[in-house]
Amino acid sequence: MILHLIYDSFDFKSWIILIFVFLLLADIIKNRNPSNFPPGPWPLPFLGTVFTKMDFRTMNKLAEVYGNIFSLRVGSEKMVVVSGYKMVKEALVTQNDSFVERPNVPLFHKVYKGTGLAMSNGYRWRTHRKFGGLHLRMFGEEKKILEHSIQQESVYLCDAFKTEKGPFNPMTILNGAVSNIVACLTFGQRFDYHDEYYQRILRLDNECVQLAGSPRAQLYNVCPWLLEYLPGPHQTMFSNYKQITDFLRGEIIKHKENWDPSNPRDFIDNYLTEMEKKRSDPEAGFNIEGLVISCLDMIEAGTETSASTLRWGLLFMIKYPEIQKKVQAEIDRVIGQSRQPCLADRVDMPYTEAVIHEMQRFGDVVPLGFPKQSAKDTTLGGFFIPKGTSISTNLSSVLHDPNEWETPDTFNPGHFLNENGQFRKRDAFLPFSAGKRACLGEQLARQVIFLFFTSLLQQFTVTKCPGEEPSLEGEIWFTYVPSPYRMCVSSR
Repeated sequence: MILHLIYDSFDFKSWIILIFVFLLLADIIKNRNPSNFPPGPWPLPFLGTVFTKMDFRTMNKLAEVYGNIFSLRVGSEKMVVVSGYKMVKEALVTQNDSFVERPNVPLFHKVYKGTGLAMSNGYRWRTHRKFGGLHLRMFGEEKKILEHSIQQESVYLCDAFKTEKGPFNPMTILNGAVSNIVACLTFGQRFDYHDEYYQRILRLDNECVQLAGSPRAQLYNVCPWLLEYLPGPHQTMFSNYKQITDFLRGEIIKHKENWDPSNPRDFIDNYLTEMEKKRSDPEAGFNIEGLVISCLDMIEAGTETSASTLRWGLLFMIKYPEIQKKVQAEIDRVIGQSRQPCLADRVDMPYTEAVIHEMQRFGDVVPLGFPKQSAKDTTLGGFFIPKGTSISTNLSSVLHDPNEWETPDTFNPGHFLNENGQFRKRDAFLPFSAGKRACLGEQLARQVIFLFFTSLLQQFTVTKCPGEEPSLEGEIWFTYVPSPYRMCVSSR
C-alpha cells in the first residue's frame, strides 16, 4: 500500500530525478578510491576525467599539481600516471614483476585482441616475446644478415635523396626505408619506394598512429559499447587496420605455398614452424591470428618510432649546422668516403653516438610509452596500487628530468660525453622504456638509426629551404613527431 502511494505521487520528472540520483550514488560507490590511492583531478560522474587530454604535456602539468604519482579516471577505469626518473625506475625496473601486464584498452583491443608480441599477457606473452627475441638474434647479431640488409637499404635511401632536386619532405622516403628493414625481417623482401600498394599500407598505418592520439578517438575507450555504432576517427582506424591485416594475411598465404621448415627465410616462416611445434599447446597462442597480429606489431612498432627519430635527427641537423659539421668531420675521420658505415664504427665515433642519443632524448618519440597494468596489489611511492590498475609511465618526464640532465630543455650532445669527449651512458636515457616490457626491437632500432643517419650525413649536407624556418615544436599523435617540414640536400 505504501509503495503504491509513493508510486502514484511520483510524476515522470520525479522518476527521472530519482533514477539519476540512484545511478549517481551507484557510480560514486562503485568508483570510490581505496585507501591511500594516488590523488588526482576530481572526476565527473559517469565520465571520469574524460575532458583531460591524455598527452604528455598535460601529464607534466598535472604532475606539478599532484606529484609524480597521480591518478585519472577514464570512464570507470582508473589509471595511475608515474613521472620522474626515480619513480619510473621504481615501477619499471625495481618492481618490474608488479607492472608487467597490459591493460585492456578498447581502442587497441578491438584490433589486437590480446594476442601477438606486444598486447598479450601471461604465458602467451612470455612465449611470444621469447620467440620474437630468438628471431631477431637469428637474423641479427649471429648471422649479420640484419646489418647487411640495413647497409643495402642505406644505398637505396641515399639514391632516393639524390633524386630530389629541390626542397622536399623526407617523411615518405624515411618511412619507406625503415619499413623495408622490418619487411626484410618479416616477409623476407623489401618494397620499392614507388610500390603504390605497399606505400598505401604504410599511409594507412601512419594515419592510425596519428588518430590514436586524438581526443575524439580516445573517447572510444570511455564508452566503446556506444561509439561502436557511431562514426568517428575510431572507425577510420578500424577500417585501416582491416586493410592492413588483409595485406598481412595475403603475405602469409604466399609463404605457406612454398614454406620450407628446414630453410626459414623470415619471421613468417619461423612462426609457421612454431605453430606446428605448439599445435598441442593452444594456450601459447601460436595460430594464424597470432601471426597476423605479431606481424602488425613488428611493422607498426618497428617503422614509426625509428622513422620519426630520423626525421627529428635531420631537423636538428638543419637547426644546428655546427653540430652537423662535427658529425661529418667524425664520419670523414673514421669512415671516410670510400666505404659504407658499419656497426663496428660506433665505438670509434663517440660524438656521433652522443648526437644520436640526444636525438632520441630530445625528440621524445614515445613520451608516454605504452600503458601497463598492475599484476598484483602493490605499493609505489607510498601509495597503494590495486591489482588491475592501468599504469602510464611518463617517459618524457624522465628524458627531461631536471635532476638528471644538465640542460633538459636544450638539444645538447654533451649530455652523453664525458670530460674527455668519450661517450658515456646515462641511467635516465629510457626512450625504449625499461624492464620486462621494454621495446623488443631496441637493438634493431639502434642499428637502423646509426647506419641510416651516418650514411646520409656521409653523403649529404642538409639545410633549411630558402625563406622557410622549420619548427622544433612537434605534433602529438600516439607518438610525438616533427611538424611537417621541407629540407634541401647537397652532395658532399
